[in-house]
Amino acid sequence: MKRRSLLLGTIATYAAGMPTADAQQPSTYEEAARLVWRPLDPARGALELVRAATLAANSHNTQPWRFTLAANRITIRPDLHRRCPAVDPDDHHLFASLGCAAENLVQAAAMLGLNASVDVDTVDPGSVVIALDRTAASNHELAEAITQRQCTRAKYDGTALSSEELRAVENAGSLCGVECLIVTERSRMEAILDYVIQGNTAQMRDPAFMAELISWIRFNDAAAIERLDGLAARSSGNPALPAWLARHLLRFVFTEKGEQDKYAEHVRSSAGIAIFVAPHSDKAGWVAAGRAYQRFALQATTLGIRNACLNQPVEVPFLRLQIAAYLELGDRRPDLIVRFGRGAKLPPSLRRPVSAVIDAA
Repeated sequence: MKRRSLLLGTIATYAAGMPTADAQQPSTYEEAARLVWRPLDPARGALELVRAATLAANSHNTQPWRFTLAANRITIRPDLHRRCPAVDPDDHHLFASLGCAAENLVQAAAMLGLNASVDVDTVDPGSVVIALDRTAASNHELAEAITQRQCTRAKYDGTALSSEELRAVENAGSLCGVECLIVTERSRMEAILDYVIQGNTAQMRDPAFMAELISWIRFNDAAAIERLDGLAARSSGNPALPAWLARHLLRFVFTEKGEQDKYAEHVRSSAGIAIFVAPHSDKAGWVAAGRAYQRFALQATTLGIRNACLNQPVEVPFLRLQIAAYLELGDRRPDLIVRFGRGAKLPPSLRRPVSAVIDAA
C-alpha cells in the first residue's frame, strides 16, 4: 500500500496541474541549464524518476521518449515523431537512447526506496517497462552523478587513467550481457580514428544526413531555450549566432577538413575509447547497449572523467562491417563508440520539462 501511495500520489499531483519547478520560464541559457540539471529531489517521487530519465544521453538530443506512469511501473515508449531516419534508419540509436533513460531511472529509483527491474517489449513499436518494488532507500553515487553527467564534445587533457579507473568504467559498462571493450593502445585508437573520419566524410557528403543534422542544431541561446532540445551551439563549444547568419556561414566553417582535424585532436587527447557490443542486434540488445553506456558514463562522472560519442563508424553500414571485423566481433554489431578522458566541462544541453513527456495512463 505504501508503494502505491508513493507513486499514485505523485501522479495525482501531476494530473491536478499543481505547479512544479518545471513550470518556470528561464530567460537565459544559464538559468535554463540550472533548472534542468538541478539536484534530484526524492520528495517529488515518480515525477523525479521521469526527470532523472530525461537527463540521459540521447542521439542529437532529440529526447525521443514518452513516459506512462502506473501504480508500480513506468513505461518508456519511443516518440517516433523525434526519430532521425537519415542517421538512424533502423531506430538503433533511438532504442539505445531509451536504454540510457531506463538506466538513469533505475539508478534514481534507489533514492526513493524503490528497486527497479527492466523488461523490453519488442512488439512494434517497442517499449521499456520498468517495474518498481519497495526496498531500502539509498543515496547511490551513480544516482548523484545523473545531474552532473554530460557528453563533452571538446579536447581532453591527454592524461592516462589508472588501471583502477579503467577497471571501474569497464565493469560499469559491462551490463545485461553487453561487452565493454576498452582501447587505450595509441595504434588501435588511431585505427578507430580512421574509421571515424571515413564515417564523418561519408555523412557530410550525404545531403539527407546534413539536412537532418542542421534541423537539430540550435544556433543560439534563444532557439535552444525555446525548443529545449537539439544540439545547442554552446554545448558543442561553438559560438552562438543568429540562425540566418549561422546557416549562411555553415558551409564555410563546417568542412570535411575542419571536422577531420577536430576529431583527430579529440581522439588523440583522449585517454581511451570504449566500444559497447550487445549480445544480439535487436531492440532488446539496443536498449541493453544504451543502459550499459549510460552506467559507464555515470561511473566515469563520479571519477571526474568526461566522455563523448564517436558513432560515425557504426552509423555508416559499410564501415560498421569493417570496424566489426577490425575489432574481431564476428557477427555481432558494434553498438556505440565512445572516447573518454579528463577535461573541462562544457555548458550542459537542455531538456524539455517532465510535463511535456508524460502521457496519461
